Amino acid sequence: MVLLNVSPMKGVIRFGKRGKLTLRYIGPYEVLQRVKNVSYKFALPPEIERIHPVFHVSILRKFVLDLNKVISEPDMEISKDLFHVEQPIRIMDTQIRKLRNKEIPMVKVLRNRYNMEKCT
Repeated sequence: MVLLNVSPMKGVIRFGKRGKLTLRYIGPYEVLQRVKNVSYKFALPPEIERIHPVFHVSILRKFVLDLNKVISEPDMEISKDLFHVEQPIRIMDTQIRKLRNKEIPMVKVLRNRYNMEKCT
């Protein structure tokens, strides 16, 4: 398994990402065969089938699966429009911030998905 180094520039396929926080590597992809000494052919998904499947070694990075770094997905209900609702449980603290001309009431709330240290 290998990651591909990409440079998403204008006029070039952006691999589904836009803006300043673009991807540097995409993948992992399976190596199908070694074409020459320094080039390999990959099994690419249908979303990027317009790209030629043979790549030089210089734009590849070895993908090593480390099971210690795998993050389990949280058990939360996500609606079809990809939103989830966090319910407030209780108010932990209240205070008033004073600016020059106005006062802003601030409330620290404990939500249903967080512990006491992560109150917002």
